[in-house]
Amino acid sequence: MAFKLIESAQARWRAVNAPHLVALVRAGATFLGGKLVERPEETPATEETTAAA
Repeated sequence: MAFKLIESAQARWRAVNAPHLVALVRAGATFLGGKLVERPEETPATEETTAAA
């Protein structure tokens, strides 16, 4: 029974086609539209808060 469950789940799995990016994903990197977002844009409210401190 377990074999059949694993076999059916495997049919829906996607292969990793960029194994060099797995480490970035595990480290918490953000990808937007398939591109790495190195420095996410901060909202103006966040910038004002950090500037006032």
